[in-house]
Amino acid sequence: MSQPRLIAVDIGNSATKIGWFGPALAGLPNPEAVHVFPTGSSPPAELAASLPRETCQWHVSSVHREGTRILQEWVRAHRPADPVRLLTHRDLPIRAAVDFPDKVGLDRLAAAVAVNVIREAGRAALLVGAGSAITVNRISADGVFEGGAILPGFKMQADALFGGADLLPLALLVPDDAPPAPLGTNTEAAIRSGLFWGAVGAVRELIARLSAGLNPQPKLFVTGGDLRQLAAHLEGARFVPNLVLCGIAVAYKPDA
Repeated sequence: MSQPRLIAVDIGNSATKIGWFGPALAGLPNPEAVHVFPTGSSPPAELAASLPRETCQWHVSSVHREGTRILQEWVRAHRPADPVRLLTHRDLPIRAAVDFPDKVGLDRLAAAVAVNVIREAGRAALLVGAGSAITVNRISADGVFEGGAILPGFKMQADALFGGADLLPLALLVPDDAPPAPLGTNTEAAIRSGLFWGAVGAVRELIARLSAGLNPQPKLFVTGGDLRQLAAHLEGARFVPNLVLCGIAVAYKPDA
């Protein structure tokens, strides 16, 4: 008897991603489809019609309690036969050599699980991810999550400037847009330049410091919608979408 299909969920502070997977294949599993919607809102109406018809198991990585509650209620209403499992760090096949493993964001750990599938054996890796925050994480040559750095994401920084300065406008970056010109010729353009190129500089500095003393140098992986354009400005970076969902799929073991 084949195992139930997996519906993987990544509930972040800003966005929720839902993806489903077919039978496991060699290498990194890739979702058949992915739906994205704002965290804190109900899943879109078209989601129910697009999900697999058979009973599936939902495995959820969440850093947002209200988003988790909304999703659980939605599944109970629309797919009552589907079990939902809220993952913890103990469900992921990776050791976290940090002070408090249970307090590490599951999105960071799940993405690191996926990186362990695709990185070169015996070579450390750095993982840069972006959502509400930008994180730069290090995975050791033997696959251990070692921690990293967290800095505000683009929207969080823009909100802080808008809310903390009386005359500054709210200037947001659209992930698919081309990078802003470094020389902003009006206030909004200057803010967008600072948001984007400031993040490039911060991430480059963290990459250099987290790579110091390692031989060979770590392979760099980038994920997250806000970093598609940023990845092109990080030397040797490989952009891989949906790494959190893929890591959940790597760890998937059907509930008894």
